[in-house]
Amino acid sequence: MSFIDKLTRKNILYYPGCLTKFAAKEIGEKYQKVFRKLGIDFIMLPNVELCCGSPVISGGHADVAKEIAVKNFQIFKDHGVKKIITNCPGCFKVFSKNYPLLVPEWDIEVEHATVTLLKEFEKNKPKVTKKITATYHDPCHLAKHCGITEEPRKLLALLGVELKEMPLSKMDAFCCGGGSSVKSNYPELAKSVAKERLEMAKEAANIVITPCPMCFKHMDENAEGINVLELSELLDVEENGKD
Repeated sequence: MSFIDKLTRKNILYYPGCLTKFAAKEIGEKYQKVFRKLGIDFIMLPNVELCCGSPVISGGHADVAKEIAVKNFQIFKDHGVKKIITNCPGCFKVFSKNYPLLVPEWDIEVEHATVTLLKEFEKNKPKVTKKITATYHDPCHLAKHCGITEEPRKLLALLGVELKEMPLSKMDAFCCGGGSSVKSNYPELAKSVAKERLEMAKEAANIVITPCPMCFKHMDENAEGINVLELSELLDVEENGKD
């Protein structure tokens, strides 16, 4: 398919989010790789798309948030985007919950990567070569804000994970401590929250998995006696599940 064809048709956009794009590129690369393996035809707009605006929304800058949303919506429309897939829970929450309020014309479907992968793997079961026992950390933006709790767990089961739930999970999940600029403004508080969450995780298993680059990086930086995995790390082997 030519570049012109992609611009003139209805496209699926993979939007990694700022943290994945700039600080955790390996996570974005793994999602791209498995999407291609599963036959998901997507485009990327790394040089023209803007930040989703989550930081300014959290900071209460409504006018700036609306400006960003309007600009992004026009960029997406200019590139024929009909659907956005993102691995970032923060971006997913902003696009699905905030943009319809900031941009009344918003008509783009938004899907978190865990939901995308679950649908694909339910149709074509992945080959599981190694089973692990682990617990799962619910990102606040994905669970509390958007109600997505069961899809990631079903996906992990298909990927060969025997899940052990930790205290305070799903809609009652305890925050990792790294979001909403807490880590930037109150680093010691953020660290102590992460330590507390990791102690809960250790009660359940010696591996904790999360589908959020922020939660992953923050918990990994504070982990002692437990391994922290971003969900994409399970996809290197499992992407061979559909030939």
